Amino acid sequence: MKTINVAAAIIQKDGKILSCQRGYGEFKDGWEFPGGKLEPGETGEQAIVREIEEELEVTIGNLEYLCTVEHDYETFHLSMQCYLASIISGKFVEHAHEDMKWLETDNLWAVDWLPADIKVVKELEKKINA
Repeated sequence: MKTINVAAAIIQKDGKILSCQRGYGEFKDGWEFPGGKLEPGETGEQAIVREIEEELEVTIGNLEYLCTVEHDYETFHLSMQCYLASIISGKFVEHAHEDMKWLETDNLWAVDWLPADIKVVKELEKKINA
């Protein structure tokens, strides 16, 4: 089974967390944390900063590693490095998703997360409640 290595950003702002709804592909309409594939030689941190600039036109920083999620989908294995982040500069311009929502930390289950992202939400809840 093919492994896809990605990085995801859990972007925090004013006590809320950004969720994004996929607008294309096999998992269209599912909710996820924004991010994307690592390019050859790229670290998770480098990939997530680049991907967020490409997808949302904002610069993120204050990266803090949260977890790496391993999940088997039907046709591939996903390895997703997840980082807490905050917006450093820029204003959102959406390129890759059909919707975005800022979720209160006590209402993270208000959207229908994709399977791998469910694991991230559970890790995020552990950190919030620690």
